[in-house]
Amino acid sequence: MQLNKFRSAPPNASAMIETLRGLGYSTGAALADIIDNSVSAGAKNICLKFIWKGTESSILVVDDGYGMNDNELELAMRLGDKNPTSQRNPNDLGRFGIGLKSASFSQCRRLTVGSMKDGVLSCLRWDLDYLANNAYGGWHLLEGADPNSGGLIVENMPTPNGSVVLWEVMDRIVTPGFTEQEYLDLIEKVDQTLGMIFHRFIEGSYPRLRLTINEVPVRPWDPFMSNNSFTMASPEASFRTASGVVKIRGYVLPHNDQLTTEEYERWGGPDGWNSQQGFYVYRNDRLLVSGGWLGLGGRRAWTKEESHRLARISLDITNTSDVDWKIDIRKSIARPPLSIRPMLIKIAEDIRAKARRVFAHRGLYNKSTHIEEIHNAWRSEVFKGGIRYRIDTDHPAIKSIIESSGELSPQIKVLLRIIEETVPVQKIWLDTAEAKETPRTAFAEQPSESVVEVLTAVFEDLTLRRGMSSELAKKTLLSSEPFNLYPNLISNL
Repeated sequence: MQLNKFRSAPPNASAMIETLRGLGYSTGAALADIIDNSVSAGAKNICLKFIWKGTESSILVVDDGYGMNDNELELAMRLGDKNPTSQRNPNDLGRFGIGLKSASFSQCRRLTVGSMKDGVLSCLRWDLDYLANNAYGGWHLLEGADPNSGGLIVENMPTPNGSVVLWEVMDRIVTPGFTEQEYLDLIEKVDQTLGMIFHRFIEGSYPRLRLTINEVPVRPWDPFMSNNSFTMASPEASFRTASGVVKIRGYVLPHNDQLTTEEYERWGGPDGWNSQQGFYVYRNDRLLVSGGWLGLGGRRAWTKEESHRLARISLDITNTSDVDWKIDIRKSIARPPLSIRPMLIKIAEDIRAKARRVFAHRGLYNKSTHIEEIHNAWRSEVFKGGIRYRIDTDHPAIKSIIESSGELSPQIKVLLRIIEETVPVQKIWLDTAEAKETPRTAFAEQPSESVVEVLTAVFEDLTLRRGMSSELAKKTLLSSEPFNLYPNLISNL
């Protein structure tokens, strides 16, 4: 048997780590990777501390997990200390054995980790400036904290067990011209990101995890508005794959007409309603992907469109599925295996269609209302050249005007035709796309007196001229757009 000849070719430490800095973490995503390690270490309390001192600013992540002894800490500080293909604990949130380091290096040049186990403190640090000044390119992991910042480790160390991760020389965060206000804005953005990624851990009366930033609890953000009565949820479906069980459930969120201004702003999410539509991929209850359609669709992959902004789908996988789903180092990208794509497309098509109807009918398509029962004032016609919009002359209010107009009927029909032919479709589309919200209609923000005035006129026409009973006239109004939005006013007619 012929032996292979080989050469040892270790990478230059400084060059290798500088390359890792370009993986593209946001600050929130990088901190989430640190928190993953704390959760895997059994932490029940995790505190983030943002300290502003200009270019000497720092961030600490403090947890009360199991802690590490000196040997365990050295392994944790090595790059690639675990094989990503090895079997993991089912509750482990890690995979590549590089997250702590790559996430930290993407934000800072000095990473210090102190850990207390059974009352014994261990501390190691990576200093990229030290490595850069080392002519031999060695992998020099320094012992202890920097003399100027060792107090931060000791002062914040939980006892008898726990760990402190310290970021310093944050050149990717505190860039030239960066101000204290921008640091505060960053804290708010991180709070939103972590509230979304770990919402299943921190929500409820008895959360599994207490997560704080500068002693203020991180507020959980449930992408699906599960507790809102107007949210539509499909039954959960689960199916087995070669790498584990996949669970999926679709949601159609309420139209903004059914939300307060505060609710609308909050539940749009960190990136806004349009960007937050699509799949939410969880692994062990930790959110990996927040929105987007995972490259699914027909001949062309679905894109984020205004009409589907209310569609969100939860998708749960296990940590045995990482390879099949091509989970990346940052834990922010997932690609579903080919074997289950048809199933995902089928479920997504149903949710997208329902979301489109809710969006088009301003929330009227819900658990208790059937769109088919509502007389809409406008209808769409599909023809060879595209789509056009027509006024529905069978709408009770419009029909009554035409029938009672006498010799003015031809002029009124001409007027309606002019309105049909001059609907500012392009302007409405542009205003909606640019403003990121639906133009207001249906007596939006109008006083009830204005609505009652119109309702009374139509009601009197139905009862006095057309001879309907009061009950039938009210039923007709309740099934006519936009009067169906005002059942209380109609009942008082």
